[in-house]
Amino acid sequence: MSRPDTAPLAVLVVDDEVPAREELAYLLRADPRIGEVREAADGVSALRELDREPVAAVFCDIRMPGLDGMQLAKVLSRFAERPQIVFVTAYDSHAVDAFDLQAADYLMKPVHPARVAESVRRIVEAGHESGAADDESIPIELAGVTRFVRRSDVRYVEAQGDYARLHTDKGSHLVRIPLALLEERWAEAGFVRIHRSTLVAIGHIDEVRISDGHCSLRVGRDVLQVSRRHTREVRDRLVRSGPRPRDDG
Repeated sequence: MSRPDTAPLAVLVVDDEVPAREELAYLLRADPRIGEVREAADGVSALRELDREPVAAVFCDIRMPGLDGMQLAKVLSRFAERPQIVFVTAYDSHAVDAFDLQAADYLMKPVHPARVAESVRRIVEAGHESGAADDESIPIELAGVTRFVRRSDVRYVEAQGDYARLHTDKGSHLVRIPLALLEERWAEAGFVRIHRSTLVAIGHIDEVRISDGHCSLRVGRDVLQVSRRHTREVRDRLVRSGPRPRDDG
């Protein structure tokens, strides 16, 4: 359902495969939140279309001849008024790059109407938000079903190789995103590194304990150890944010 004060959105579909492009354009035109749907067969043509008239969002394939979807997204990221990006691909190997480019969504081919509708919802919601620190959602793919976890619901994150495990009050979710990327991306949202393998959301810290020079945090039912290397930074961040450590020594 579209909001009463939301004008229909103009979008651009970019794909060198005609059947895939036409199918996605058809699904988008069927959505009442979408007004104009334009099409382009490659990245260069897409830039010409955007130069003619901007759009709210670009749905683009990744593997295209010439200027591919990732390269196109990097160009669009430098626009003064950057359109939302939704990658549409048959491969899941570009998910980390998509996250780094702050894509609104990552659709897997063949696209399904429900997933396209969810992408449109995310684009509409993004249009009502402002500021770099706005909440964001992380897509979690499990057995062909996509769920979304809000960053504000993430209490802490643990590194597991090239993956990261997001811990919320309802469970944990494994995503193929390096911890270092999350640390850089979420620093302004209140996440702090407490260990080489752990990030914690300051707002979810329930208790701080310092005993004999060792620092630990209680986040919900979990107790997390702070490494000596990161103790000073953690204490400084906590002092600036409000909570005060309790000395048990």
